[in-house]
Amino acid sequence: MPTLYYYVPVQAQRPIYSYRLSIVHFWALIAVYMWAGPHHLHYSSLPDWAQSVGMVFSIVLLAPSWGGMINGVMTLSGAWHKLRTDPIIRFLIVALSFYGMSTFEGPMMSIKTVNALSHNTDWTIGHVHSGALGWVAMITFGAVYVMTPRLFDRRRMFSVGWINVHFWLSTIGTVLYIAAMWVSGIMQGLMWRAVNDDGTLTYNFIQELSERQPFYIVRLLGGVIFLAGTLLMAVNVWRTVRGDRDDNGDLNVLREAA
Repeated sequence: MPTLYYYVPVQAQRPIYSYRLSIVHFWALIAVYMWAGPHHLHYSSLPDWAQSVGMVFSIVLLAPSWGGMINGVMTLSGAWHKLRTDPIIRFLIVALSFYGMSTFEGPMMSIKTVNALSHNTDWTIGHVHSGALGWVAMITFGAVYVMTPRLFDRRRMFSVGWINVHFWLSTIGTVLYIAAMWVSGIMQGLMWRAVNDDGTLTYNFIQELSERQPFYIVRLLGGVIFLAGTLLMAVNVWRTVRGDRDDNGDLNVLREAA
């Protein structure tokens, strides 16, 4: 959250949409989040009442989470045109979009009837990585691109074009990864629940694992694409730190320009 509230206003060059909402967001997360943990332990040895408490607080958590997401997105009010030319802004806004999506999906999956299908399946993996890759990693990438030139006294990143390529690699890689896990997980849960007329399982472990194999190939492809973007960022950061000539062929050092 500090990354959201600092880097989005800095890159957008606009104040945070609502300071009051940011304070409410912070304290609501502090008050509610620690009670939501039991939703990871549905259908376990945890007492049923504790599981229900975790479910209720997880659903309540949707409100402050989306409040923070909306606060970040609305910070761009009057500056949406920057999305056309600034790939760093795209990183930050897409990260906020994934944050909103994953914090909607989490409370939904905490509902016991939904969790009966998703529990211990690849759907959970898809949910976690929509937050880890889509939200945490992408807003971190944006923060790195904002701070690197400032920390090392550079005019800009070595290559803005590479940032744009990295954005698309990260977005495509994340979507492939999580979509494959969503489809695989829902299919997996349905296959686990399928029973014959005599009460025996319709599918055994090998059958359901074989059906999931194509989705694991798509997951691997998405992960490789995402990794390629991250390596491109590492090279871009390194060349920025060295002060190599930028996209325009100019020396990328402020003091030399002076």
